[in-house]
Amino acid sequence: MEILLVFVLIVWLLSAIVMVVSILFHSSKGTGLSDIIAGQVYGGSTGTSIIEKNLDRITIVSAVVFILSVLALMIIYPQGSINVS
Repeated sequence: MEILLVFVLIVWLLSAIVMVVSILFHSSKGTGLSDIIAGQVYGGSTGTSIIEKNLDRITIVSAVVFILSVLALMIIYPQGSINVS
């Protein structure tokens, strides 16, 4: 049972890291300061490219894996089953 717990925790941690990084890689869609800076740096070329579509897929897959690993942890350790002492 402990091997399963370690495996699920590793999957949970990796999916969380991938999800955060992939969300941070997304280009901004707003009109705030980040859009002004990005517009000057990248020449204002907006639109959905293949890279952005793949980044969307990576984000969605990592979010689904994260949710499934959290549900697996809920099944492995139901409420009140962890003894602290």
